[in-house]
Amino acid sequence: MGLIELVAERKIQEAIERGEFDHLPGMGKPLPAEQANVPDDLRSTCKILKNANVLPEEMQVSKRIHALNELLAQCEDEEEAQSISRELNELELRYDLLMERRGETGTHRKYRKKIISRFH
Repeated sequence: MGLIELVAERKIQEAIERGEFDHLPGMGKPLPAEQANVPDDLRSTCKILKNANVLPEEMQVSKRIHALNELLAQCEDEEEAQSISRELNELELRYDLLMERRGETGTHRKYRKKIISRFH
């Protein structure tokens, strides 16, 4: 989530807390599929992938990075920790390349957590 999205989320949360959205039509119901944030030309492709339980590559890599970080935190064997660290470094590089193709740089990802923490 970018800086603008964080500010928008914060404003929305404040409005929710004030009760400004309590009586909107459709409250508590899922949005119709045609209102999803997916371009028309990709909607059917995304639906097929979702139904097949297939994640985009960057999501698969991100999940593996998360799992390896948890494993590394629990690892007590130095040799195994080095092996995990090597795989983690390779996956982080792969993730950065995938995200760069989408327009998000590694620098942005590196400082994203710090930026987000300032808004919470």
